[in-house]
Amino acid sequence: MAKHGFRVMDSDMHVVEPADLWQRYLDPAWRGSAPVGTRTGPRDIGLLLRGAPVNRPGHGGEDWSRVLDAHMKPRNADYAFAERRGWDGVSQLEAMEREGIDVAVCFPSRGLFALGLDSAETVGEAGLEPGFAAALARAYNDWLHDFVAPDRERLLGAAMVAPHDVASAVAETRRAVVAFGFKAIFLLPGRVNRRPWHDRHYDPLWGECERLGIPVVFHGGGPDFLTEFGLGFGESLMMWHTFSHCLGPMAALVSMVGGGVFDRFPRLRAGFLEGNCSWAPWLLHRLDDHYEDYVGRHEIELAHRPSAYFRRNCFVSVEADEAPADLYVQTFGDDNVAFSTDYPHPDAKFPHAVERFLGLPLSDETKRKFLWTNCARLYGLAE
Repeated sequence: MAKHGFRVMDSDMHVVEPADLWQRYLDPAWRGSAPVGTRTGPRDIGLLLRGAPVNRPGHGGEDWSRVLDAHMKPRNADYAFAERRGWDGVSQLEAMEREGIDVAVCFPSRGLFALGLDSAETVGEAGLEPGFAAALARAYNDWLHDFVAPDRERLLGAAMVAPHDVASAVAETRRAVVAFGFKAIFLLPGRVNRRPWHDRHYDPLWGECERLGIPVVFHGGGPDFLTEFGLGFGESLMMWHTFSHCLGPMAALVSMVGGGVFDRFPRLRAGFLEGNCSWAPWLLHRLDDHYEDYVGRHEIELAHRPSAYFRRNCFVSVEADEAPADLYVQTFGDDNVAFSTDYPHPDAKFPHAVERFLGLPLSDETKRKFLWTNCARLYGLAE
C-alpha cells in the first residue's frame, strides 16, 4: 500500500485494550488486585485500580468526562467499525487500510495508566509493589502478542516495562523482544522512586536495549500519580493537555541527553513521542547554552554538546497538522522526526491524518523521511 506514492509507518498508533485484560492475563498470584477498565462510552479508556481511577480526571478532582464526550461525539461514527469488533487486531488493520498506513507500532491506551503510580517503596500503600508492577507489564505484553497475531509484519509491538524494579524490566525487555519480536519498550516520562532517567540505577535497562538493538520510547498518558506535567491546570482539560503531553517527553529528553546516558550507551536510540517536534530547536538550543555558559559542564561533563546527542540518538514525532514542523527542519534537518496518528484518541485526525500531513509545507523528500525512513531507523527496521 502507498498513500499518494508515500509509504507510511505510524510510529505511535494506539490500541484499545479490553476492559478485562488484566482479569484474563494477569498472573493468578496478583489477579485479585487486577485493574479494571471502565465502559462509559465508545472510546472510553479509563482504568480503575483498587476501585479508584488510575487516570485521575483532574488534579483538583475535576471530572473531564463531559468535556471529552462532547469533544469526541461528532467523530464517533468514524470508529464504529472498530467498536463493533471490540477494537481487535482485525479492526486495527482495517483502520490502517482506511488511513493509508502500511506498518504501525502499537502503543496502549488503558495501559498508559496501568503503571502511573509510584513504587510502594517510596509512597507506601498508595503505590505499586514492584512485583505487581512487573506482573501488570507482563500481562499487557502477553495480551498485545495475541492482539497483533492477525498480521505480525504490519502490527508491531512496543512492550510495556515497569521501572519500579529494574531487574524485572530488563528481563521483560528481553522476553518481549526475543520471544515476541516487539520492536521497542515504552516508559511513562514521570519519575518512579524520584529517580531521574539519567540515574545509573537504570543503566542495566539502557544496556539491554542497546544490546538488543531496540529503542526506549517515552510516551505520556493522561494525568497520573507520577510527575505532574500539567502544571496544575486540572480544572481545564484544554490547558492541562497543552502542557502534559509535551513537557513529559521534554523532561525525559533533557535527562537522557544532559545526564550523559548517551555517553555511556552510544548506540542506544530513544524516542520522545506524542509531544510534537517543533519544541526541539528551542529546547536543544537552551540546553546547549546552559551546558556551555551556565553550569552544565561543571556538573556533568559530556563528550559532545547536548544537541549532538539529539541528532545522533534521538527521535521526536510530528503530528498530522503540525504546521511549525518546517521550523524544526530549518534547524535540525529532517532525519530525526517520525510521523504518528494517535489513533483512536480524542485528538486523532483519523481517517484523514495522512492527508492532512501531506498538506504541510514540507518537501516531498522530507515527507518521505517523516512517513517512513526515520520511523524505520527509530525501530531498527529495514528502510
